[in-house]
Order: sequence, then structure tokens, then C-alpha cells
Amino acid sequence: MRLTMPEALPADPDAAAALQERLRVLVRPSDPRPPRFRTVAGIDSAYDDEGNVVAAVVVLDFETLEPVETATAHGIATFPYVPGLLAFRELPTTLAALEKLGTTPDLLVCDGQGIAHPRRFGLACHLGLVTGLPTMGVAKNVLGECDEPGPERGAVADITLDGEVVGRAVRTQTGVKPVYVSVGHLIGLDTACAAVLALSPTYRQPETTRRADHLCRTLLRDSTPSS
Repeated sequence: MRLTMPEALPADPDAAAALQERLRVLVRPSDPRPPRFRTVAGIDSAYDDEGNVVAAVVVLDFETLEPVETATAHGIATFPYVPGLLAFRELPTTLAALEKLGTTPDLLVCDGQGIAHPRRFGLACHLGLVTGLPTMGVAKNVLGECDEPGPERGAVADITLDGEVVGRAVRTQTGVKPVYVSVGHLIGLDTACAAVLALSPTYRQPETTRRADHLCRTLLRDSTPSS
């Protein structure tokens, strides 16, 4: 899979925040054409206390949710842990995993934020610009203000930051805590929310996230020497 870096990744927090500010204007938070997703990729990362990081990409058939391809990469997290800049700890290894894919998915689903971010430029936005693919963030926790959606599957509530709608809480299973969806790039919020529901037939998290999370945590455990 070919990637295009708009700018080199910085090594310090001030430069990283400045890069987010520069790139945010390139994000396109709408469907460029009627969406038709045949394949979808889930992206996730896992760390240990020594800074080892593993990234996993799991590609599924959008309709059947059957596996199509997986790719993984190992690395060392060298960027400091700074709220709002966590993407820079994950990007190098995530990009290395994406480059190993033999297929190009139609949609990327990140375990993190898109424009629901203080600078409106989370991990999903960065990956969307690098790949040129429709990309969205599906987070476990809300970043911003959000009312509780109704208890039934499919209920939604807007997420706002500074009075701006930046995403939605989506109840993927009745009576289960919602997930928090935001646009990364080249997808509209309505389309992203519909995709999350289609990818979550049984569990709270979409199958893309569940499988990528399981794979990267298994790899991290198996690659870390036992004490």
C-alpha cells in the first residue's frame, strides 16, 4: 500500500502541535462520492512499559466481516506521552504496518479520534491524509461534551467542542455504553455512524477494532520476554 506523507513527523511536542495546526485545513469531512465500501481495515496499537509498540491492521470484507488480510509492525515509542499528541507515538509503527498491506481498503477505522480533538486533528485525520482514503475514528471515551444517547441500538447524541459538533456518541448495542465516532478524512459523519453500526452486529466495538486490538495485544505479549 502506497503512502504519501504531507510532512515529516516531528520529534518534539511543540513541532507536533504546529504540524497538526497546519494539516487540519486539508481534512475533508464529507463523502467525496456516494460511499461504497467493499473492504474495511481496523487499526490499533499496543504498548508495554519499556516503550515497545506493536501496530496491527486487519482488513475485513465490509458485508460479511470475514478476514481479507492482516499486517503488523513492531517498533519503539520515542515520542513523549502528551495528551492531544498521542498519535505521534503510534504513527511510525502504524504506517509501517499499512505499508505491508497488499490490498488497499476502502475505509480505515482507527481506535481513536478524528476531528473530535482539541486541534481538530486526531490520529484518524493524519492517517486519512497519508493514505488518501476515507478514514474515521471510533473511540472508547468521549473527548468533548456529549449527552447520553437513548438506550436502544442506533441511538446517537452529538459530541461538541467549543460549541462545534465534532462527532457523535453511537449506541451500537442496546443497553451498552456507546462508542464515540468522529470523521477523519473523506467521509461524512452520517456515513461514519452508519458504518459503525454495520460493523458492530454483536459487540460494542466494531469488528475491525476488536480484531485489530486482539492481534496487536497478542503480538505484544508474545514478543515481550517473560521475567
